[in-house]
Amino acid sequence: MTCLSAPCEEIFWDTTVKLAKNMTLECVYPLADTVTQMEWFKIKMERESMAIFNPAFHGIIREAYTDRVYFSNHTMASNDMTLSFHNASEADVGFYSCLLHTFPHGTWEKVIQVVPPDNFEDAGPPNSQMVSEPGKNITLTCEPRENHLLEEVSWEKIQPQQIDLLISCNLSQGRNYTSKYPRQILSNCNKGMKKAFVTMPNVIGSDSGLYRCGFKASTGEKETFVMRLTVTNGETKNSYIPFVAGGAVLLFLLVILITTITVITYKRVSRRFLHLVATPPACSSPKAALTAHLPSEIPPTCLPAPRKKRQQKRGLFKDVWITQNRATNNYRNPFPPNPPAGGAGEDIYVNHPVFCLGPRARV
Repeated sequence: MTCLSAPCEEIFWDTTVKLAKNMTLECVYPLADTVTQMEWFKIKMERESMAIFNPAFHGIIREAYTDRVYFSNHTMASNDMTLSFHNASEADVGFYSCLLHTFPHGTWEKVIQVVPPDNFEDAGPPNSQMVSEPGKNITLTCEPRENHLLEEVSWEKIQPQQIDLLISCNLSQGRNYTSKYPRQILSNCNKGMKKAFVTMPNVIGSDSGLYRCGFKASTGEKETFVMRLTVTNGETKNSYIPFVAGGAVLLFLLVILITTITVITYKRVSRRFLHLVATPPACSSPKAALTAHLPSEIPPTCLPAPRKKRQQKRGLFKDVWITQNRATNNYRNPFPPNPPAGGAGEDIYVNHPVFCLGPRARV
């Protein structure tokens, strides 16, 4: 509330806008009535007409504001009479009125205050947060730290360039003021209450933002609470599923890759270790490892036998084995029971082996 003249004329404003070179004053009629005519005023000692709009005759911008203001969205919606500024300056600080004539409810007015950037009050960090899906009924609640009765309560929605008043209650005087905020707001403004709340039915994405609750207790103490409301678009939860699934697949592939590399490395190290254990350092071949156990005075020989000699030895052993087999099959007694007299007759021995009965020399 503010006073523009004496005697004091009370003015309640619905929205506070921060002065900017290109700024916008929103004016949206929330009901489904027919707008017959509307007019923008700047409130000084007297009301100064800025622009007027009629659905049948369209809009007219007053001479003092020509090329400085224009209707932003009147061609898109007949109930949207938002006014935009070009090259606004300090001279544009003040109060503005958006006055509509409707049928059948009559007049409807919204008051906007434009303040310098230094006087625009930021919300500050939120004290709490709430997340909701679209279509839900959301209730925001605040109460003083001490259990005291409330005398004044106000709720606001905070945006970077403007602050919209939702409701203001003076409980000590029994007066309530409901702003022209373009959505339905339910609240409690009852004398003797100890906490305040606002309810927004069927929330949508545009309801997301910061909400500030300010109150004055019966003790004179003033407190402010800021809450952040986030209304999801209905796909937020599902949008995380591809990222979670993709992360799980990548993690699984990474585990498989690490396991494969570990197994291959372990096998290579194991083979190398077994090769080093089975082959003494003095020998370059596993086949010569047995010679490492010879006495120290006998130098071990790590060189394998020539291939040609090994083949000759194999052939010699093969001939002996064949000869022995043949001797076993063709054996005849060299001393017959009745030898012929006078050396008559002659025995023939085929493949008769010669066995050495003497001791075999060691090599």
